[in-house]
Amino acid sequence: MKYEKELDYSQMMTALNELTKDKSYIKMSYIGNSILYRPIPVLTIGEQSAKKSVLYVATHHATESICTLLLLKFLSEFISLHEKGQKACGINLKFMLDARKIHIVPMLNPDGVEYRLHGIEEQNPLYSRVMKYSNGDFSKWSSNARGVDLNHNYDAGFYEYKMIEKEQKITQGPTKYSGESPESEPEVSALASFVRYNIEELCGVLTLHSQGEEIYYKSAGMCPQKSEFVSKQIAKMTSYKLSSTQGTASYGGLTDWLVQKYNLPSFTLECGLGENPLNPSLSSDIYLRLRELFFTFPILF
Repeated sequence: MKYEKELDYSQMMTALNELTKDKSYIKMSYIGNSILYRPIPVLTIGEQSAKKSVLYVATHHATESICTLLLLKFLSEFISLHEKGQKACGINLKFMLDARKIHIVPMLNPDGVEYRLHGIEEQNPLYSRVMKYSNGDFSKWSSNARGVDLNHNYDAGFYEYKMIEKEQKITQGPTKYSGESPESEPEVSALASFVRYNIEELCGVLTLHSQGEEIYYKSAGMCPQKSEFVSKQIAKMTSYKLSSTQGTASYGGLTDWLVQKYNLPSFTLECGLGENPLNPSLSSDIYLRLRELFFTFPILF
């Protein structure tokens, strides 16, 4: 597959199963389930004995599912080069996998993606509530199945953000509502649990969003050791701009949580330019800008 068209959850799972079939160096498992009981896959590339690992996460927001395509492109190219014994960006992939693991969560918000691409079915137990939130228009739906923005649901400035929600009258719906409590959403709880389980080996995290061609790596004035160096390397490789979050974007995100709670080098990339959802035909050009980063990120730590 060339991954030039948006994939719904079923299509993504078919692609993942095809890509990983009979690949002993790739393990596919699940970090948990979405609200509507869709298993959320995680791919682990590398030897279990590897002492360090990195994590790539895409599609917190349903309007940003082009990021799923980017990770599938990376996975596909990685497999192709590995099978041929070829290097990528000067890196011997087989040698790298002896020392590093790469965890990939290609679609954290499958329910939201299904809403945006296919709408909501009447038999959905949340149908009446969600129709009220959306007015039946899912073209800009970013949240999960019950109208919570997953990238505001982490335990980082969560309660400060609740005050902003009250002031700005942000409620459940297509975007920006943070939920009832940190990790109230099963998707966020599952990813947070995966991070906690692997925290001793994790040395860096890439979270893919769209759009803006920016890099965020600090939170609440905190910056983990190595983050300054790595962020400059990322900027050099991608030509993306190093930035600081502003306003509501400064609270409750995965990068915020990892920086504040674990002092873990974490980087949010706003991929591509335009208006979300970006046209999937842009994915190839965006991937070319990020390709070197995807292959070299594991060895920057």
